[in-house]
Amino acid sequence: MLIDSHVNLHAPQFDEDRDTVIARARDAGVEIMVEISDKLSTFEATHALAMAHDDVWCTVGVHPHEAKDHLDVTADTLAVLAKRPRVVGIGECGLDFHYDLSPRAEQEAVFRVHVAAARATGLPLVVHTREADDRMARILAEEMRVGPFQFLMHCYTSGQELADKAAEMGAWFSVSGIATFKAAEDVRAVIRTMPADRIIVETDCPYLAPVPHRGRRNEPAYVGHVLQALADIRGWSREEAEARTTDAFFALFDRVPRPVGR
Repeated sequence: MLIDSHVNLHAPQFDEDRDTVIARARDAGVEIMVEISDKLSTFEATHALAMAHDDVWCTVGVHPHEAKDHLDVTADTLAVLAKRPRVVGIGECGLDFHYDLSPRAEQEAVFRVHVAAARATGLPLVVHTREADDRMARILAEEMRVGPFQFLMHCYTSGQELADKAAEMGAWFSVSGIATFKAAEDVRAVIRTMPADRIIVETDCPYLAPVPHRGRRNEPAYVGHVLQALADIRGWSREEAEARTTDAFFALFDRVPRPVGR
């Protein structure tokens, strides 16, 4: 089955045709979408999408860009919101030292709150990391020593060393449309080394549309192009890639019920 593990359907880019976009995804064979929370002020919209559609689930969390506006967020707050129906993960959260839209110390503090929430709830942590490899590796290792938690390195485009360290800690990885970009051979090289049973796919729509749609608004209907790219990179058949990523998704997002026989 086709699963898009990371969509931003609440984004304003979809305000004019959100229902049509969801319908196109279904027509393309996408059976599950995970709608990602990026800040608490839009969580109600994110959760409403999950409640309105049987094939949409959601997370709760704060993107590192928004950390400066969520310094008072607590693990208990996130854990309470995570008890709502159809919430299946904590995040998107992490570190983004490329844009630095929030001070780095504040990004780190808010990220650690999310780790605590993931640990408390048992839900997987959706991790964003960009140009912060050393610091991310250090935080993950420190927090893992406090207590175990499951985590996903979303849209992974960071270095091999962080990938190896995260894999040793049990991380899952998601592959995005960047894997189809001509100049992304370094990303493909890392994908070849990811644990075969812990890889899933995503669009991160409306961003990062895969070839042949690059430069346009991305949407969940395009996740099949990402899956095919993963298959080509790993030397898998399309069917094997679909089976592996499906199994990996349900192993990580275990609050999402797996359809009987799928």
